[in-house]
Amino acid sequence: MPPSKPFASKFKIQLPAGAATPAPPVGPVLGQHGVNIQQFCSQFNDATGDKKGSGLIIPVICYVFEDKTFELEFKTPPASILIKKELGIPKGSARPNTEKIGKISRAQLEAVAEQKMKDLNCYDMDAAVKIIAGTAVRMGLEPEI
Repeated sequence: MPPSKPFASKFKIQLPAGAATPAPPVGPVLGQHGVNIQQFCSQFNDATGDKKGSGLIIPVICYVFEDKTFELEFKTPPASILIKKELGIPKGSARPNTEKIGKISRAQLEAVAEQKMKDLNCYDMDAAVKIIAGTAVRMGLEPEI
């Protein structure tokens, strides 16, 4: 949810869970918005520390206010990351239209859709499964819907 008070700027950044450091790319992005880099890193790492080492990428929207304070809004990891974790595969296909790397079952699609549901633009499981299946196809998987 966006903050209730007006904000001066906002930006999105995707970082590995529990691994934010002041080094690039974090430092320059935060610096140009005037955000306290160390405070951002500690707040991000505290909120995502339970997922550290899982290999998940956590998208976060940072709302920066006039007084240079900020609020973080955490999103769910990208669908492709969740699909790779669900299937235990290292990466998708380099040529997804011609080179298929496997199949993904309806149950696996539903498991990913449940995790991703709050960030999807739908209200029921069938629509969510179709969205996740589209991502799976672009990764070179054959969904069994």
